[in-house]
Amino acid sequence: MVGKAIIVMGSDRDLDFSREIAKYLKLLGVIYEFRVASAHKTPLTVLEVLKEFEAEKVIYITVAGRSNALSAFVDGNTTKPVIACPPYGEKYAGVDIYSSLRVPSGIGNVVTIEPEGAAIATAKILALEDSEILSNVKNYQNSKRKDLDRANESVKNLR
Repeated sequence: MVGKAIIVMGSDRDLDFSREIAKYLKLLGVIYEFRVASAHKTPLTVLEVLKEFEAEKVIYITVAGRSNALSAFVDGNTTKPVIACPPYGEKYAGVDIYSSLRVPSGIGNVVTIEPEGAAIATAKILALEDSEILSNVKNYQNSKRKDLDRANESVKNLR
């Protein structure tokens, strides 16, 4: 295994959403670890997490809703890839996503709001150097294509 994903949550309230990401990472053969650290409340802990994995090949998946400073803060303090996957908040009619999209200059994190998308993006990055994960990604994509082919066949004669 060449690398792994570090899922950093802004709080433990993000655990269920993070477990959904982990479910897809596991399916794709990606090792992962969880951490909790807030850019607003515990920025030094965020920096400690980054230091903990500094010498490893990791991809950070940041999970923070509402005011997501975590993703940009992590990205601004590491050279590793950062994938922001903020939980969608019905309470704010989706407006909270803007804190993940509108970040300062010099920040290059990727944003997806779907746990599956965060896992796939992570796996594809790791697949650049890991043939086993590459195979898993290809198999996953093929299974999705087969699902669509089956759906197509089942609706062809509907009237």
